[in-house]
Amino acid sequence: MEKHDVTQFTPYPFRVGQKIHIQEGPRRGDWEVIGVTDHKLTLRCPFSLKEFTWSRFCYFVEEQQGVAWPQKD
Repeated sequence: MEKHDVTQFTPYPFRVGQKIHIQEGPRRGDWEVIGVTDHKLTLRCPFSLKEFTWSRFCYFVEEQQGVAWPQKD
């Protein structure tokens, strides 16, 4: 099988109580994680204390070199 450089995206495993910082985009800034389900994430702004529930949107990215691609599941 041929080898390629592959970028892998994995849903980030959020935990209630985490303090996070989103660097870019419309949700950028500091947040506290106050709710996590398989599909939704609830965050609270530490300044306004407003809470927002969104579909999960953050992913951990890892670039790997010399990976077999495509992979059969």
